[in-house]
Amino acid sequence: MGVCWGPVVRVLVLQAAWALGGGQVRYSVPEEAKAGTVVGRLAQDLGLEAGEPEARRLRLVAQGRRASVEVSGASGALVVSSRLDREELCGKSAPCALRLEVLVERPLRVFHVELEVTDINDNAPLFPAARKNLSLAELTTVPGSRFPLEGASDADVGANAQLSYTLSPSEHFSLDLQRTEEYREFLFLVLRKPLDRETMPEHRLVLSASDGGRPSLTGTTELVISVLDVNDNAPQFNQSVYKVQLPESAAEGTLVARVNATDPDLGIYGEVLYEIDTVVPPSASDVFSIDRNSGEIRLTGALDFETVTFYDLHVKARDKGSPPLSGHCTVLVEVLDVNDNAPEVWVTSLSVPVPEDAAVGTVVALLSVSDRDSGANGRVRCAVWPAAPFGLVATFAGSYSLVLREALDRERVSEYEVEVRAEDGGAPALRASRGVRVPVSDVNDNAPAFAQAVYTVLARENNAAGAELARLWARDPDEAGNGRVSYSVAEGVGGGAVAGGGWRAASSYVSVDAESGRLWALQPLDYEEVQVLQFEVRAVDAGEPPLCGNATVQLFVVDENDNAPALLPPAPAGGGPGGGAAGSSGPGSSSGSGALWAWAAWGAPAGQVVAKIRAVDADSGYNAWLRYELWEPRGKGPFRVGLYSGEVSTARALEEADGPRQRLVIVVRDHGEPARSATATLSVSLVEGAEAALAAAGSGSSSLFLLAVVLYGASRWAPRAAVLSGPGPATLVCASEVGSWSYSQRQSRSLCVAEGAGKSDLMVFSPNFPPPPGPAAKETQPEAPALVDTSAV
Repeated sequence: MGVCWGPVVRVLVLQAAWALGGGQVRYSVPEEAKAGTVVGRLAQDLGLEAGEPEARRLRLVAQGRRASVEVSGASGALVVSSRLDREELCGKSAPCALRLEVLVERPLRVFHVELEVTDINDNAPLFPAARKNLSLAELTTVPGSRFPLEGASDADVGANAQLSYTLSPSEHFSLDLQRTEEYREFLFLVLRKPLDRETMPEHRLVLSASDGGRPSLTGTTELVISVLDVNDNAPQFNQSVYKVQLPESAAEGTLVARVNATDPDLGIYGEVLYEIDTVVPPSASDVFSIDRNSGEIRLTGALDFETVTFYDLHVKARDKGSPPLSGHCTVLVEVLDVNDNAPEVWVTSLSVPVPEDAAVGTVVALLSVSDRDSGANGRVRCAVWPAAPFGLVATFAGSYSLVLREALDRERVSEYEVEVRAEDGGAPALRASRGVRVPVSDVNDNAPAFAQAVYTVLARENNAAGAELARLWARDPDEAGNGRVSYSVAEGVGGGAVAGGGWRAASSYVSVDAESGRLWALQPLDYEEVQVLQFEVRAVDAGEPPLCGNATVQLFVVDENDNAPALLPPAPAGGGPGGGAAGSSGPGSSSGSGALWAWAAWGAPAGQVVAKIRAVDADSGYNAWLRYELWEPRGKGPFRVGLYSGEVSTARALEEADGPRQRLVIVVRDHGEPARSATATLSVSLVEGAEAALAAAGSGSSSLFLLAVVLYGASRWAPRAAVLSGPGPATLVCASEVGSWSYSQRQSRSLCVAEGAGKSDLMVFSPNFPPPPGPAAKETQPEAPALVDTSAV
């Protein structure tokens, strides 16, 4: 066409985004773009990573009509594959949009791509024929006579199809272009000067049509005007304009009108033939036909009131003279409407989401309702379904407001699908509907709520600082910030009693993660320091103003075997068959230091108690249940130790062969996992009975000797329960036939094996929760203790 595209040919990406809910990508490319021109980065716009287009076989799905584009396998780009001709694809329709389907596999998905082919001025105006022959009679054709010409057409659209006409210079003819109020154009050749066949029998003129493109394109046709002689009367119609009304539902073959023209000439010069010269609009040339002899015009195509409401038919009647003369008339066909179009509902404005506290009467959307039909067929009634909580209010003709009729609750219904239904007044009535999605936005009208009012948490002592103890969760049905919950330990509320009667706030032991609700320890917990923490956790949302909820947490510290048995120091007075003791403790294995001394008389019978090892364990339960083992000497020695009592007694009668002194290493173990132990060394001097008494007298007074004898008898035959005192807190030691169980009184718990209880029964008495500090604590009445039975090992 002589048009140089150069760098002008490039792809203009109008929009590479997803259409709402549709996943549609839109591109634009000018027609006649060269093959290989990149239309858009399709793979990238579809969210595919590098290498995915080939791996997932990104490709176009055939749609029947040639798309002239393809997907590049390597890059995933949409490129032009063959010639793009907008006029071939869409004709006079504007805009020219091609809807393509794109397929990817693994997983299989279909995307919709809309490609708009924009118009360029690549089509020159085209006349129906390259040559137009006209025959005009000399003399009889007077100046000012007008002869209709068929204009040119341009396949382009818009400004590229706006035409202007010029005629080559002529002293006899000029052009007259008339435009009606309906934007119709009529082109006439006007005679300015009488014709003289003898001077010039034929006139050749060039009619040019130029479009409004840049650069402008031009089309031409040659007008060959032959000047005729003799036949000086042209046919004349009985009326110049015929007006006809037809319903748009009229069937093909319907008689439109019968035109009639007469010619006063005689013979063949008076015989008239009819033809439709031009039709406006030109696209309707196949809608009407005329019988060349009778002048009957009949319908040969379908009518559509919504497309064309008026047709202008220019009818020519010519005689059979030589040259033939012609007359013209106009037939105006008005198309009448029938109810063949359903109403159309459009949402012109949508204010969503709607806050759940919106007032009744709030306008949610503005709607426009129309019907392409006219009269009663175009009158539309509207309603909304469901009837609640929204309603319609008519604002003016064809416009409605969708308003709130009832209060909303997002937690009950978070989104509404509203259907606006329209019905016209035709018979039968036609209906249409439009769905409107109305999401409800949240306001902070719900406080966080814990699943439990009270949480019970068990935590082992000596846990690592930062260890997770529990996870608390509060539900807030609101959304976004209104439902985003943060957690905290309530300040000044709750805590735990510590050893010595003090009180410490819970915030010094535990903390809660503000986002996750994870309860974690700020420091290792010590069962011997605190057994129960009771505090309050608060959940606050991020709304404005914020709302909160509370839950109580009871944290019970579970004892671990983290204390080894401790040997009790000797009583200040000493004496008896036992003496002073010292030792050390450690986990798992024993080690000895210091000494315990005692006397035993030769000849003492088997079973005579010569000493008693005393120890205490700060733990509780099995972790504080002690047992005693004779570590040295191994084998069958003269002495043995009570497994649970710690009493050292003769295993047989003592003999002189046993030597003057026996060294015993005794291990004290608890029942924890793993067990912890302490060791004591006992030195037993073997003397005569009188020497033993003298030794006791030598180390003290006779009264001290007597006290030793009394203590010896008491340790042998008295009930085995005593309170031992020494450095540190007071300790209660309970003994029975099954052994000793010691426990520090600072733990506010009493453990004892009753004297009359069976040997396989162990009773543990648990106290109430410790009261908070203050005067009221002294007045608190303790509840009945819980009883837990366990089997002795």
